[in-house]
This record gives sequence, C-alpha cells and structure tokens, in this order.
Amino acid sequence: MLFFQDKELEESIQRGSEIYQDFCITCHQGTGEGVANTFPPLAGSDYLLTYREESIRGIKYGQQGELMVNGVTYNNTMPPMGLEEEEIADVMNFILNSWGNASDEMVTPTEVELISED
Repeated sequence: MLFFQDKELEESIQRGSEIYQDFCITCHQGTGEGVANTFPPLAGSDYLLTYREESIRGIKYGQQGELMVNGVTYNNTMPPMGLEEEEIADVMNFILNSWGNASDEMVTPTEVELISED
C-alpha cells in the first residue's frame, strides 16, 4: 500500500509541477522564493504546513489581507485560479514537497472539496 501511495503522490507532484508553471510561477517564481515584501515565498514556508487548510482555501477561493510567512507580513491579493479540486490537490502536493518543504500527508481532491470559502 505504501508503494502505491508513493507512486500516487509522485504522479500528483508531477501534475502539480505543470499547474505551478501555468498559474503560480509569475508571482511565486520558479524557485518558490516569491517577491520580497509583495508575494510570499513558498520555499521553506512555515505558513504552508502550519496553515494547511488556509493554504488550500487561498488557492481555491483566492486570498486577500495580511498573512505572516517566515516572520514577514504580506498584504496583497491572490485571485482565485479557477482550478478543479484535483488540480488544487496536485499543486499543493507539488508545493508541499518542493524547495525544502516536506509533507508526509498527501493532499487529496476530497480534502480540497470539503474546504469551504469562509
């Protein structure tokens, strides 16, 4: 079962990489470093693991207002990307397993589906 889950995660990360290239790279950069004081980093981000549900919600519905990432406050707007649940799960799995991030819990389309806007 673990092998299947690893293969499933690996495939999700690969799909998420392509989605990242299409939707996220402009603001968060190819290295996941973001843009200083404008767009928060995804690389080595304490926010992603601490606020998993909020991170998914931000991709699903967009995000505005203040948030703190790695001790720096960001106050900007991220519009909703218009992605399907599976695409959101895939890009989250890519982000959570890239640039020094590591998550041992795979994001699933069902998890994304259960997250509401408020």
